[in-house]
Amino acid sequence: MGSRCLALLFLSVFSLYHATADNGSVKKLKMQYTRVFEEYTRVLAQRYPDIRIEGENYLPQPMYRHFASFLSIFKLAVIGLIVVGKDPFVLFGVETPGLWAWGQENKIYACMMVFFLSNMIENQCMSTGAFEISLNDVPVWSKLESGHLPSMQQLVQILENEMKLNAHMDTLPLQRA
Repeated sequence: MGSRCLALLFLSVFSLYHATADNGSVKKLKMQYTRVFEEYTRVLAQRYPDIRIEGENYLPQPMYRHFASFLSIFKLAVIGLIVVGKDPFVLFGVETPGLWAWGQENKIYACMMVFFLSNMIENQCMSTGAFEISLNDVPVWSKLESGHLPSMQQLVQILENEMKLNAHMDTLPLQRA
C-alpha cells in the first residue's frame, strides 16, 4: 500500500510538472536560441543602429506537433495504468510483456522511465533548430539549409554585402520594358 501512495504522489507531481511544461512547449522553442539571438541582436544594434531586428518562433511541422500532443496524453495514460496496476494487454487478449510485468513490480522506476523518455521524444519533435535571418524580407541565412549558425563575422559580412547590393540597386535608373 505504501508503494502505491508513493507512486500516486509521483504521478501527481509529474502530472503537475507536465501540465506546466505542456503549456510552455512553444516557450521551449523560444528559449532554445534566445541567448544566441540576444547576443547577435546586441552586436548588430551597436554596429547598425538604424536596423530593426525582430525574432519569432519557427514552429515544427504539424505532424510533429500532433505526434508530440498524442504522446503527451498517451504517456499520462500509461503512467495511470502503471499506478493503478491494470494490465491493458488482457483487454486485447495478448500475453503480458515482461517489461510491463517489471513495471508493475517497480512502479516508481517505471513511471519515471515512461515520463522522461516520452518527454525526451516530445522535445525532439517540437525542436526545429531553425535560425533564419532575413534582410528586407529577403532570406540571407538559413540554419535549416546550411545546418549551422553563422559566426558573427559571417553574419556581418553577409549583411554588409546585402546592404551594398541594395544601395547599388537603388542607384540604378529604372528601365521600362
